[in-house]
Amino acid sequence: MKVLQINSVCGVGSTGRIVTDIHSILKSNNIESYIAYGRETSVVGDHIIKIGTKPDYFIHGGLTRIFDTHALWGSARATREFIKKVKEIDPDVIHLHNLHGYYINIKILFDYLKESGKPVVWTLHDCWSFTGHCAYFSYVQCDKWKWGCNDCPQKRGYPGSLIFDRSKQNFDSKRELFTSLSNMTIVTPSNWLANLIQESYLNKYPVKVIPNGIDLNVFKPTESDFRKTNCLQDKFIILGVANGWGKRKGYQYFLELADILDDSFRIVLVGLTKKQKERLPKNIVGITKIIKVKELAKIYSAADVFINPTLEDNFPTTNLESLACGTPLITFNTGGGIESIDECCGIVVDKREVTSLFDAIKQINYNYSTNFCLERAKLFDRSKMLSRYQDIYDDCYRKSNH
Repeated sequence: MKVLQINSVCGVGSTGRIVTDIHSILKSNNIESYIAYGRETSVVGDHIIKIGTKPDYFIHGGLTRIFDTHALWGSARATREFIKKVKEIDPDVIHLHNLHGYYINIKILFDYLKESGKPVVWTLHDCWSFTGHCAYFSYVQCDKWKWGCNDCPQKRGYPGSLIFDRSKQNFDSKRELFTSLSNMTIVTPSNWLANLIQESYLNKYPVKVIPNGIDLNVFKPTESDFRKTNCLQDKFIILGVANGWGKRKGYQYFLELADILDDSFRIVLVGLTKKQKERLPKNIVGITKIIKVKELAKIYSAADVFINPTLEDNFPTTNLESLACGTPLITFNTGGGIESIDECCGIVVDKREVTSLFDAIKQINYNYSTNFCLERAKLFDRSKMLSRYQDIYDDCYRKSNH
């Protein structure tokens, strides 16, 4: 069996690590595995394929910024060249992940997928596949995706357009393309997203829920000198981690928390830009992007509580990483993130309620222990995730060769 995965990134970010984790387990089981990706740096390997070039990426982005035609007009040549390589590989199963990201043309890709008749697995890491523009819509409380997008309230949001609004045409084009396959299985990391699929035009396909998994050999209680290095020995550490902080990730709620915390507390934020770091109040320790996951495990382990005040998300792996390091978490009641915890390892509070966050922080010391967090984290061992993907591949392969 040959498996080809397609994603915007490879080896970086949560989706990039999921892709490489699957790739590794397939190779260890003597299955021929390939990864195709479009952006940023990647792990090196004979079966790792880069789609397009930097100029392709910038042209695609430029077309999107002007015409709101993300993934429909750009990367045509790059995608045709990629399809030639796919035909040479002749995979038995094609596993799609994020198709947004300015690197691939979905019309050319889905025309090939339809023509080939190969079984397709599509893991949805957000909602972009069934909207006319956005990756999430709960922040602006929009439900146009249920019947047909138009007049998009997030036109300037990712993947942003500065001029035209083609959300209606995009919705119609994506619906036509994405419902054209006869042999596709959709995977979602959360029940929340699976339920949304049932209300979208993708409801013709079978949906399986496979929670994201993490490496418990890396994310585990880890000793370090993080507290000493940052002069935090006697402080209660509140941690936040994101791959880019903005309004949707809840950055503003940490700033509001900083105003009401006394000197016994310190907030640590990982993933800030240099500008954000320079503007922080004195009781917030800012850290720019960390690539080495072992370093991240040390920070999770040093914290007293992890807070994820995201206003919209699917199934954030940061929640899982915190639990695996023995640190309880507090999260807003939104998306699939609340599915990662129970009453023994975390607290769910109402969205946009800073006072509720503060009250929950005060509860953490008394009711939650490292052991409860570690037990919960075992549910999300990446071996479970990988085994379930392997089962899907095997099932697709058997049916296509029956």
